[in-house]
Amino acid sequence: MGNAPELWLLVVYSCGVLALVAAMVGGSAILGQRHVTRATIQPFESGILPTADARLRFPIQFYLVAMLFVVFDLESVFIYAWAVALRPAGWNGYLAMLSFIVILLAALAYLWRIGALEWGPHGRLRQAGNLR
Repeated sequence: MGNAPELWLLVVYSCGVLALVAAMVGGSAILGQRHVTRATIQPFESGILPTADARLRFPIQFYLVAMLFVVFDLESVFIYAWAVALRPAGWNGYLAMLSFIVILLAALAYLWRIGALEWGPHGRLRQAGNLR
């Protein structure tokens, strides 16, 4: 029965959260607006009414750059964690991080070669067989 106090705290916390959510939803239903007009339905941002559809088509380069940013940003977290633990990791950690960085540079060189980093009108990805 050593875990009983912790379980009671969890039950009390859960009941408190549920009561707070019920109070917020109930208060919104009671105090909220009840009339629907064209102006109340229309979305706006920062007090400005929309002038066009929000569904725009973005070129694939935007998504590609976003994915590359996420990948290389995550890898920088690994490098930072390694730098913090540099002394305890020793030479084995140094060689492991060196090989990690070499693989990163090889991936970056490959992306550069296939044109993934080019944004101009000629910046289309080349086919895998046509890398010349």
